[in-house]
Amino acid sequence: MQLGNFLEVVIFISAFLTILLILLQQRGASLGAGFGSSGELYTKRRGLEKSLFVTTIVTAVIFVSSILGLLLIPA
Repeated sequence: MQLGNFLEVVIFISAFLTILLILLQQRGASLGAGFGSSGELYTKRRGLEKSLFVTTIVTAVIFVSSILGLLLIPA
């Protein structure tokens, strides 16, 4: 398997996982949160929510770096 093909697979998988992880994150449960006023000034992430947040950042970094890698390898 060539490096270009491998990076394309990594891009596809990391894009799918990033979208899925973003959709799984919870952003305020009250009705006012839909209109921009959730009433919470600052909340601390704990447990599964923090793990989900960190995993989302890692998959986004993998996605961006694999795109840059695909652009930088010679065609």
